Parts: sequence; structure tokens; C-alpha cells
Amino acid sequence: MKRESLWEAQRKENPGHSAWYISRFEAMRAEGRDLHGESRLIDALVPRSARILDAGCGPGRVGGELARLGHHVTGVDLDPELVAAANKDHPSVDWHVGDLSELNLPGQKFDLIVCAGNVMAFLAPGTAREVLQQFREYLTPDGRAVIGFGSGRGYDFETYFDDVGAAGLVPAGTFSTWDLRPFSPSSDFIVSILSPMP
Repeated sequence: MKRESLWEAQRKENPGHSAWYISRFEAMRAEGRDLHGESRLIDALVPRSARILDAGCGPGRVGGELARLGHHVTGVDLDPELVAAANKDHPSVDWHVGDLSELNLPGQKFDLIVCAGNVMAFLAPGTAREVLQQFREYLTPDGRAVIGFGSGRGYDFETYFDDVGAAGLVPAGTFSTWDLRPFSPSSDFIVSILSPMP
């Protein structure tokens, strides 16, 4: 039986949640807010025309910008409403509705997988390790995954690092922000750059 993600539970409790999430970022964009911090980091980590998976792509904020910068982007999200918004704003990107713990992208390998926006904290409870294993399977041998999420959301950093190792990944860098400020035991956000174990 499929496990319900915390995002799905939130949508069930509040059917307007996805529309609110989309409009929130539209309003921030209209205000001229900087929405591309994650994309700048990802763009700096890969060569031109890299193959990038935007895992938990939402309405396409990160993946759409990376595609604009010339990368080959595939986006996956569980929420059909968010994927529809991504398709509307960035029709040239390959967007999919799907569960990150059961990725179904036959024949594809990625130079980089980005998982931003607290996606790890919204997964179905107990599936984070499976998601990380999927990331490991879809990375090229020298590829990297970059994952960012906040503390206090039910998935603590210690458990995350246990899951990272069990999934066959190793941290190549750990920071507290998308502009690479140092991580410390008191940090309330993590940006983790992961590589496949040799």
C-alpha cells in the first residue's frame, strides 16, 4: 500500500494549499525577490548543458531557471497541480508527476540531482532512505546530489546522514545556506552535497 506523504496529507487537510504555494512564489517574483539562490549554486557545480533532475520540482522555480541557463532538466513532483504550474511557466522542460521513492525515468542518468524547498521533510514518513537510494541509482558515477532542508520538520540531520550512508552516498560538502555559509551543530538549515560511494 502506498504511503501518504506529508505534502499529500497537508493537501487533504487544506485543498487550497498547492494553489497558495504557487501564488506565494508568484507574488515574491512580482516583488522582485531573489528566487534563484539554489539555481546559482547548481549552475556553478556543473558544466554547460548538464543533465539535471529537479527532485520535488514544485512549480518549476529551480528547474525552470536551470533550463533557462542551458541545462537539460527533468523535474518530478508528486503534486499534479504544482507540475501543471511548472508546465505552464516552463513548457520546454520535461516535467513528470511521480513519487521520488519510486522514480520511473528509464534509461536516464543525471550529472546532478537537486532537491530543494524542504522536500525531504514532506516525504512519506520512513521513505527518505528509499528516496536517497533512488538518487544514487540515477546519478552518473561522478554525479552529485545537492539537498537542502530545514530542521524542526520531523526529519533530523543525524537521521539524514545515517540514511545518506545507507543509500550509498557520501557527503562531499555540508553548509547551512545555499550560498555556502558554514554548517555548525546549531544550524537550522542544511545544504548537503553528496557523491556516490566509490
